[in-house]
Amino acid sequence: MSGDTSYMNKHLWELDQELFTMIQDEKNRQKECLEMIASENYTSLSVMECLGSCLSNKYSEGLPNARYYGGNEFIDKIEILAQKRSLATFSLDASEWGVNVQPYSGSPANFAVYTAVVEPHGRIMGLDLPDGGHLTHGFFTPQKKVSATALFFEPMPYKVDPDTGLIDYDQLAQSARLFKPKVIIAGISCYSRVLDYKRFRQIADECGALLMADMSHVSGLVAAKVIASPFDHCDIVTTTTHKTLRGPRSGVIFFRKGVRQVKPSGEKVMYDLEARINAAVFPSLQGGPHNHQIAGIALCMAQAQTEEFKNYQQQVVKNAQALCTKLQSHGYKISADGTDVHLLLVNLKSVGLSGGKAEFILDEVNIACNKNTVPGDASALNPSGIRLGTPALTTRGLKEHHFSKIADFIDAAVKLGLEIQKKSGPKLVEFKRVAVEDFKDQIEKLKNEVKDFALGFPLPGHDDY
Repeated sequence: MSGDTSYMNKHLWELDQELFTMIQDEKNRQKECLEMIASENYTSLSVMECLGSCLSNKYSEGLPNARYYGGNEFIDKIEILAQKRSLATFSLDASEWGVNVQPYSGSPANFAVYTAVVEPHGRIMGLDLPDGGHLTHGFFTPQKKVSATALFFEPMPYKVDPDTGLIDYDQLAQSARLFKPKVIIAGISCYSRVLDYKRFRQIADECGALLMADMSHVSGLVAAKVIASPFDHCDIVTTTTHKTLRGPRSGVIFFRKGVRQVKPSGEKVMYDLEARINAAVFPSLQGGPHNHQIAGIALCMAQAQTEEFKNYQQQVVKNAQALCTKLQSHGYKISADGTDVHLLLVNLKSVGLSGGKAEFILDEVNIACNKNTVPGDASALNPSGIRLGTPALTTRGLKEHHFSKIADFIDAAVKLGLEIQKKSGPKLVEFKRVAVEDFKDQIEKLKNEVKDFALGFPLPGHDDY
């Protein structure tokens, strides 16, 4: 292609068939697979059009009306629109809340918050990863600081009650009084109950901490008012936009403005989060924002205000609860004994199959999920559970009775996994070898059943890529 500009206006399928075929293969996988990874969803065709637009061409370091480059007249309008719609989606008053729509994704958004309000080696508290928290909430092990959050800041995890699977707020309060963190993070990656933001607020106030919610998983449910909003009690709220919000792969930070507290003397203490968080995003951590993503945010936030979206979020929860009930009827233990949201955590300890083996055999039969720690697990690398989510399949139009059928597929796959394990022994590498060599026919039979079922439901987006 050197010296030849003719490729500049050719379609991908004309120019690079090798790559285009790989993309088509992925599209076919998505069509034929039951996507149950709780953090995944299908975005709309219109959001995809934003992501593939001319906005990818523009550099726009800085904020609207304060850029380091020229030519941003229309980029500014798009970002301001994304800001306004983000506030409106969550019913926020612009005099009380501000928003930054530039984070590249959820993890950079969280790190920007810590950079803004916690000094190096300052203290934070988040839900422990094995108990349902996220890596960016400060995960570390005795051997290694796994997340950069733990490398640059000093985290203390809080835990769930191992018997109930519910957050132990009393223990959190006691630890916070001793640890005195700068920030307490109310957020989850695999926790199936609604968070008690009011209790978090009381605990944060008692130890003088800022309260940050990471609602990345549940922001769609919050927007639709299906579950309680963190904005009533929190100082800072972060979210991704590609999970339950069904937008582009991006991140957003909301922050309080105005009066933080009034001292007994009557003196007002103001929030100072806006300038600090904006400066942490750029120039501290990022360069030019991804304008195509910001346009996608503006669009998905408008879509999240529709009645169709609210009905979708209600169905997401109904489907998760139907899946949960049917799996329990098959004898599976569900962490926290149920779900209020879009996901559930299946504890396979009593079944006798590891999370890694369950994930593998489910993937082999076209059901995508992820292995996940359950309360009490000693290692995140060898977890005892699987996390299942309903947002993506609900986008494809599945209802409660369909998820009852999916529970039967999952049960059949786990039982097949137990048969494989009898022959392979405990090692995962042997389990995989025996599965593909000795159980090929059984796997193929179940896979075809799942495939035929999945193909009955359309995907949004382009037809073949």
